[in-house]
Amino acid sequence: MRKPAIHKSFFNAFHGIFLMIKSERNFQLELLAFFINLALILYLKLSSIDIMLVFIVSFGVLSAEIFNTAIEKICDIIHPEYDKRIGFIKDISAGAVILMVIVSVVVGTLVYWKYIF
Repeated sequence: MRKPAIHKSFFNAFHGIFLMIKSERNFQLELLAFFINLALILYLKLSSIDIMLVFIVSFGVLSAEIFNTAIEKICDIIHPEYDKRIGFIKDISAGAVILMVIVSVVVGTLVYWKYIF
């Protein structure tokens, strides 16, 4: 199979992000948290290192949510009715997102603490 042109690949990737924004509530909330972080970065005038840390964990959360959603959608296609094994897969996938959220809250607390207090 021939690879698509580079611009088509980028279009498909951004289309996937648009679909996440349009259809996934958790992704919308995590994106809102990212924009709040952007506002805080500008308002508090964070250092380059602190900005980089906030960006890494923010995009880590968004990426984890995308992977979680992809895994859940694949599971739903493969086995539409309830199955304990599929539930296990979905739970551990969601667990990865929660771990990323926890580390992002810890990093955010450590970064913002010195600017606020």
